[in-house]
Amino acid sequence: MVLLKSFVVAAVAAVATAKSAVIDLTPSNFDKVVLKSGKPTLVEFFAPWCGHCKKLAPVWEELALSFEHAKDKVQIAKVDADAERSLGKRFGIQGFPTLKYFDGKSDKPEEYNEGRDLESLSAFIANKVGLKAKKKLEMPSSVVILSDKTFPESIGGNKNVLVAFTAPWCGHCKTLAPTWETVATDFVSDANVLIAKVDAEAGNSKALAKEQGVSSFPTIKWFPAGSKEGVLYQGGRSEKDFLEWINEKAGTNRVPGGDLDAVAGTVASLDSLVAKLFGGDKLADVAAEVKKEAKMLKKDAQYKYAEYYVRIFDKLNSSEGYAAKELTRLDGILSKGGLTPTKRDELQRKTNVLLKFVEKVAEKAEEVKDELKMAHSCCGRNNKRLY
Repeated sequence: MVLLKSFVVAAVAAVATAKSAVIDLTPSNFDKVVLKSGKPTLVEFFAPWCGHCKKLAPVWEELALSFEHAKDKVQIAKVDADAERSLGKRFGIQGFPTLKYFDGKSDKPEEYNEGRDLESLSAFIANKVGLKAKKKLEMPSSVVILSDKTFPESIGGNKNVLVAFTAPWCGHCKTLAPTWETVATDFVSDANVLIAKVDAEAGNSKALAKEQGVSSFPTIKWFPAGSKEGVLYQGGRSEKDFLEWINEKAGTNRVPGGDLDAVAGTVASLDSLVAKLFGGDKLADVAAEVKKEAKMLKKDAQYKYAEYYVRIFDKLNSSEGYAAKELTRLDGILSKGGLTPTKRDELQRKTNVLLKFVEKVAEKAEEVKDELKMAHSCCGRNNKRLY
């Protein structure tokens, strides 16, 4: 189900890109299109690697389509401020995404600090230029809707499931809804996590709500993989709160925005062996220990990246600078963007592993530097004594 949803999201994104109404801005066309056009323009300054920018992207496309009927009166545009750094510097961009409104005459924009949902953005434009959005298209949801029939099929298998039991009239449920969508999107490429919802008052799920003892809304329950017994979730209701809970329970490594944290892909027992390598042990000896430890993890979920440690050690045997060079290469691919969520996750995990090697090299270099300083200092004192 999660894999299917990722393909749907990718397909929708591809269609949106093909018929995009968002104007791409560069240093060569910015002044003509924005400052001298006489057309009010709302501009997004973004970076391809930014998690929050990726979340805003489909909304931004939808916003542009909503006002495409009035493109001679208002423009929706974007700047890749990571690639076009001169524009970012020119308008004081310090974080991503940054949204700025230009009136089409002045080069002094107004910073947009309101909501980043379609409704808030549309209302802002309507207030500025007196135009209303022509249409509103619903974006595909990553939340899985469960019913009396599908609930038993989704619970107790190989997925960890977080379920929100809601009611259409419930104000707190409406408040939770956008956060729930965000959390679902954050975990869309994690095959072992499902973010779901049950309309407890729908005809096809009333029996389920009663069976689960749901009497207030929203009620949130966590069903671990392999278990049909739900645990009542009583934590905070921010994106960060939910991510921390799921990471702890499911062994995932998500941070707000959907990216992976710095631990994803790394293996603590192998990291300690990497430290031995830079502590003076011979490469061949440590490599042998790494292979032995990796084999012991064969049935563990970490095995795939344990194998990656083995590969790095093999490469280091023929090239001492392999880790740093490979890290630079993968960082370059990540910064360009355009990757599927699954591929981006894979590369991020690999860069996390490579960083363990590169950081140890940096630490070792710093230690040598300190030793040389001390030796120089001692020599200086001895020389003074001689004279």
